[in-house]
Amino acid sequence: MRARQFLAAGEWRLSPADAEAVVTVLARLTAPLPTRRGTAARARATDRDRRLQRILRTTVRHLDAGTVSPAAAALLAAVARALLPWHAAPNPPLAAAAPRYGIVPGTTEPAAPPTEAGEALLPDLTALFTALAATSVPGAVPLTPPAEPWQARHAGRFRHYTRPASDVWAAETVGCPQCGGKDGPWTVTCDWHRATLGCPCGAVVREHGLAFSEIWLVLPET
Repeated sequence: MRARQFLAAGEWRLSPADAEAVVTVLARLTAPLPTRRGTAARARATDRDRRLQRILRTTVRHLDAGTVSPAAAALLAAVARALLPWHAAPNPPLAAAAPRYGIVPGTTEPAAPPTEAGEALLPDLTALFTALAATSVPGAVPLTPPAEPWQARHAGRFRHYTRPASDVWAAETVGCPQCGGKDGPWTVTCDWHRATLGCPCGAVVREHGLAFSEIWLVLPET
């Protein structure tokens, strides 16, 4: 992650919005597992996966809030991508219309999360977020590094999700306002401030309503 390079060079001091996101994710990263007496191995494994899922959900919430800098958004997106196997594990979305990522191709089921591999990420992530949080001190002038823009292709649909009520989800497929196409292939261009969708007909969709995670988490990993 380029965040380490920026920190080492003294090029990143968190803004208040970035600091709030970093500190909240850091609290999830350092949260201990529940202490249970005589816990069965299966329950212990569930606790381990649940901790990783909470980290992911907290990260996505701040990524999609739209209040962090592009550099912080890029960092949160990288963390979300690394923890994507825990999107539906151990607690899958209750509503049928809720977003579902990390599904095994050709099936409707998510892959089993690699718990040990996920936990192996935690020490480095904790060190990184601790170092970032330390840059937010009273009187320090925020300094935000640039975020590298990117472009990707998506041969599929994008879905925008809303929650009109607790445990109630609604989903809408994004379509091109010019030709009505929904299946792409879309050309996604993003600078972590905003993203546009290029339709094969030549139209560029800017007002699509998609959150970063609704774009980033459905793209193939590159």
